[in-house]
Amino acid sequence: MREFLLWILLGTGGLLILACEEQTPDQPVEKLVYCLDESFKDRVELKQVVLQPVTEGIPLTGVVEANPDNVIQFVSLVGGVVTKTYFSLGDRVRKGQVLVELKSAELSTLQAELNSLNARLQVAEKKLESVQSMYEDGIATAKDLMEAEGDVAIYRSDQQKVKAHLDLFSASENGDVFQIKAPSSGIVIGKDLVPGTRISADGGVLFTISDLSEVWVMVDIYATNVRHIENGMKVDVATLSYPDTIFHGTIGAVSQILDSEAKVLKARIVMRNGDLILKPGMLVDVIALKDRKMEAVGIPTSSMVFDHNKDFVVVHRSDCDMEIREVDVLSSNNGTTFISKGLEEHESIITRNHLLVYEQINNLSK
Repeated sequence: MREFLLWILLGTGGLLILACEEQTPDQPVEKLVYCLDESFKDRVELKQVVLQPVTEGIPLTGVVEANPDNVIQFVSLVGGVVTKTYFSLGDRVRKGQVLVELKSAELSTLQAELNSLNARLQVAEKKLESVQSMYEDGIATAKDLMEAEGDVAIYRSDQQKVKAHLDLFSASENGDVFQIKAPSSGIVIGKDLVPGTRISADGGVLFTISDLSEVWVMVDIYATNVRHIENGMKVDVATLSYPDTIFHGTIGAVSQILDSEAKVLKARIVMRNGDLILKPGMLVDVIALKDRKMEAVGIPTSSMVFDHNKDFVVVHRSDCDMEIREVDVLSSNNGTTFISKGLEEHESIITRNHLLVYEQINNLSK
């Protein structure tokens, strides 16, 4: 029995040795390949990379302000007491809308003056008719006629002046208060009165209206960035309130005078704001785009994989031919990374769910 087992062991060892001898070192080992299956393929996105002008992003901060050219500050021309207000800070108002009712002793004075002027004008017009008739009959002189015409012209001018004052404040139907109307359409960005407020003529701004369809972004430029910022530079503007929205603009002017308090230069960006997203006083982050005067392959920053202190992308040639490629970063700016080495123009990379593909390929290569 022992001899039988010994022969079996010797035979098995011989087969193993034979198998080892038949497998030569030059024989290729089958390489495992990862392929995108149909169910997962719809969950990835591909992007063909192209050359783009390289820009360097310079971070700045700023604040939204109303365009002074579109701001109207209302100052009362008469004194009185505010009886009612029909608006609040931040309201949108239209031109001609009644905003304030003001009870004023000057209203009765203006109305009395208008009544007096109306009566004097009627007398002057009657006198003019009489003098005109007498002049035609040769009784009155040309001088008399000119004096009568002059009196009528003076009273009419004074009448129009008083009417203009009354129309400006629009006396109410019962005639006891002035109605102050919005001089233009826009947003109320300032209000300094409530019912019961006593105001005087030229006593200060009662309210401020601005058309916010165009706003200014005033940017702080610190000493380290002064040499990099110039007129005409493109900028991207972002806010905490709308983190997924990037506003694009251009630096329109850079102040040549240092702000004595903040020790910064100010730059102005004029922004279109048709949807009124940008509000006066809102803090914003600004990226000034400095042209590097060169081109490089640009890819979405989110499509990169950072692993073992290196940057990688997943290059896609076909669904079963993909490669993990190390790349060298030239610069990054506002969601775009420029590649100096490792990626050629017109190559395609995976930009969505690329981490999953990276892990699958990486596991197979171990």
